[in-house]
Formats: sequence, structure tokens, C-alpha cells
Amino acid sequence: LFLYVERTARLFEPMVPNWLRNLSIKKAEQWFLERLNGEDGLGAIFPAMVNAHEALAWLGYKEDHPYRITTRKALQKLLVVGKDSAYCQPCMSPVWDTALAALALQETGDKKYKSAIKKSLDWLKGKQLLNNDGDWSMQRPNLRGGGWPFQFANNHYPDLDDTAAVAWAMCQENDEDYRETISRAAEWIAGMQSNNGGYAAFDADNTRYYLNEIPFADHGALLDPPTSDVSARCLAFLSMVDEPGFEMANKRCLDYLRTEQEVDGSWFGRWGTNYIYGTWSVLTALEKAGVSMDDAMVHRAMQWLKQVQRHDGGWGESNDSYMYPQSAGENSTSTTFHTSIAMLGLMAAGEADSMAAQRGAEYLLHTQLPSGCWHDPGFNAPGFPRVFYLKYHGYDKFFPLWALARYYKLRSKQVR
Repeated sequence: LFLYVERTARLFEPMVPNWLRNLSIKKAEQWFLERLNGEDGLGAIFPAMVNAHEALAWLGYKEDHPYRITTRKALQKLLVVGKDSAYCQPCMSPVWDTALAALALQETGDKKYKSAIKKSLDWLKGKQLLNNDGDWSMQRPNLRGGGWPFQFANNHYPDLDDTAAVAWAMCQENDEDYRETISRAAEWIAGMQSNNGGYAAFDADNTRYYLNEIPFADHGALLDPPTSDVSARCLAFLSMVDEPGFEMANKRCLDYLRTEQEVDGSWFGRWGTNYIYGTWSVLTALEKAGVSMDDAMVHRAMQWLKQVQRHDGGWGESNDSYMYPQSAGENSTSTTFHTSIAMLGLMAAGEADSMAAQRGAEYLLHTQLPSGCWHDPGFNAPGFPRVFYLKYHGYDKFFPLWALARYYKLRSKQVR
């Protein structure tokens, strides 16, 4: 249908007056100039940044124009140049990494890390975006800001996943210094809930799926619909907030997650690979929300995690599962990242004393490097499923620590 409309409309293209075409170009130009975001770049992510740089050249901006200089510097900041190699990062993830590192350190319960946790959360507190200047406000014009971006600076695009993770870590500190920060985050997240009860990464009710059928729809990723992993993080955080008023939002989110569970018991992971990531995210949220471990939803997810455990005690999942869902939870090797989040999911489902969790812990202990860290060589998250993938270099550090610390804590309680 779209191709037919396009071919028909193309016949009339010569009739479009130049002034109207130029007006449209000028409007688009003004839109992205307002969002250039200094040396952090448009959207603070490579595809948008490089397109902005090229668009400026096409629009006639000279190389020495401040806009061209700024966009070039923004791209150069993504380069990682070594002695014998170089690569370009798709983006930077300091807010996300800092939140996960804080959550992992908190799980240890070791007082010697209190200072580091406090320092990281204070830094994060200063990054909260309290205005409503972002594009999200088009859907929620009367909602106050309160979110965090993924990167060092990305004022137009705070996201709910980072916001929930940061505020979750702050909740666990039980520090009065973060009370107002947490409250604003909760207000913003609850206000960004979509009509179906779920939460998306950047927007609300961005679900006009027919737009993905447009032939030039940027690999079918024009939209930002609610997803299980982001919804789970939001539910986990809002279930921890010591304020009334979020009960209905949490109930609606729970209902959404029930409808999103796959037939095999897993959940899809939009922002981490893949079904193991989604299942960990949801099981953790269900525990925080007080859902019974006897609930069929929990039991099915727990059984699925046990079924996809590998012979060496670990877990692994390839990004091929985005193309072939029947390969969910499968990989040629185990990874410390997937083993860790699978363990965290099992423990959230009350399976800390299971043989599956024990074998997972043994796998992590056997694969720990002399440095104390772990290393997974492959990609562990999609930028866009079926298009390009990312490697978070912290995932094989944060998550093993988090999983082992939680396992030790739960097993110690059982022994006593």
C-alpha cells in the first residue's frame, strides 16, 4: 500500500512548488539544530550524530562553521584509539554503568564500599533532568521532568530504564539526601506509563505500528513501544517507593507483563540479549512487587531458566534469537553475563537453594580471572534488534559481582 501511494505521489512531485519544499527542509533543519546537544551530539548516539554532521554539509554549512566543528568533535569523542587498533563507540553509557555498579556494590553489604556508593549516587543526583524540555513532553505536556539520560548529557532524551535503575539504587541507600530526587523520578515514571500499562524507553503511547511498514522506515524501528524489560525496571522501582499513589500504576504494569510472557515462560529483552535478560528483568520486578513465588507466571519463568541452563552450569544466549526466536536462551558457549542474570532471576523466584543456582555460582567462580574480574568476548545487547549490537564492557563485571553477592547472602541466611 505504501509503495503504491509513493509511486502515485511521485507522479505529482514536479508540481510541488520549490518554496514549499524549501520550507519543509528549513523546518527539519531547525528541528535538529535545536537538538545538536553540543559536543555530546544529537541524541548522544552515533547514527543521529553522523547524520547531523552530513546533513550540515549537504545544507551548505562550511567546515569551519561552529555547527560543523561541534558535530565533528562530538563524533571524535566516540573514538577509542589504541596503539595498534581503533574503533568507534556507538554511544557512551556512564549513567547506566554507574547505576549498575552501585547496585552491585550495594548487594555485597560491605561497609567499605559505602563511600564509593555515596559518591556515585551524588554524581547521579546532579544529572537528573528536572525540566520538561524533552521530546517526551509532547505526549505528556503537563508532567514535570525527573528522569536521567543514558549518557553524560542528553537533555532532550531522558529514558525510563536509566531513571528506574538510578532511583532504585538511591532507594536502597535509605538516605534522606535522595528523598526528593526519588520522588521526582517516581512522579515522572508513573506519568510516562502507556495506555497498555507498560513503559517504553523514551516516550509514552508511541505505538503506531503501521508506520513501521513504510519502506523507508529505518529498518522498522521508527517507534518506541513499551517493552517487558523497561516495564519491569519501572515496576521494581515504583514498588520500592515509600509514597502512596502508585498502586494502580503497578497493577496495570503487572497486567501488562502477564500478557507479554512468552508461551515458553520467558520474556523478550529489547535492551539486553535477549530472553534471558528479559526474564531476569521481570522476575526481579515481580519479587519487588510482592508477587507470590507460587504464581504460575513466576513458576513458568523459573522452569524455563532451568531448561536452558548449559551443561557446564552456565547460561548463554546469542543475538541470533532476535532473528530466530526459537533459539531463545541458546548459545555455543556460556557467558558470565547471562549466567549472572539467570542466577539473579532464579533467586528472585525463590530458587537460591536450587542445584541450578549452585551450578551457576560454581561456573562464575571457575571462570573468574586472576584480576578478580571476568571477560566475555561477544556482544551482549542490541542497539536495534536484527540491525546492530553492542558490548557493554561492564556487564561481565557488574553482574557476576551482583549475582555472587546475592547468592552468598541468601545461602548464608538459609544456613543460619
